[in-house]
Amino acid sequence: MEIPLKSQARFLSDKLLIEGGRTGLEIRYITESDNRLAISRIYEESWKHAYKGIVPQGYLDAIPEGQWAANIEQEGRKNLVMVLDGVMVGTSGFGRSRMAEMTDFGEIISIYLLPTYMGKGYGRQLLRAVMGELRKMGFDKVFLWVLEENKNARNFYEKFGFVQTERYLISDIGGRKLKEVQYCFQDWQQKKCI
Repeated sequence: MEIPLKSQARFLSDKLLIEGGRTGLEIRYITESDNRLAISRIYEESWKHAYKGIVPQGYLDAIPEGQWAANIEQEGRKNLVMVLDGVMVGTSGFGRSRMAEMTDFGEIISIYLLPTYMGKGYGRQLLRAVMGELRKMGFDKVFLWVLEENKNARNFYEKFGFVQTERYLISDIGGRKLKEVQYCFQDWQQKKCI
């Protein structure tokens, strides 16, 4: 079931309630009791689905169970999970920019959903929650990196209001050099990205 786009989100304590959204859906900060393997599984399945045809298939096939479990929590990084009817279906990591020259920016480090939930409005809800949290943290400028060849992700962020900048990174993933392009959100108070 798709979540209405006009849903409003607000946090009560550590849980984000989706008003007007699907019953049984919550977006919240991860807790000590959350299964890190379940969160890692979201990354693993999303990578295998979203990066098929971009990242070498041998690399994707070799991603082991629990690949991201030990690295989900890092200093300065916050993490949300999307839980639907008791099952974790999405996750996002975000915080202050990791780039020294952009310390006044918030950064979305990752946003992933299980493939079954992609294209149904859940990603928009998770992105809205992350953007809301970054704004509460005092960031009126936000950026992220996306693989240049990942057209679906680029379209997703562009529809949300992100604009591609001239910055890029070259990453070696599975023996293939891939370009990551930077996207910046600049709608708040007409702030411009650098």
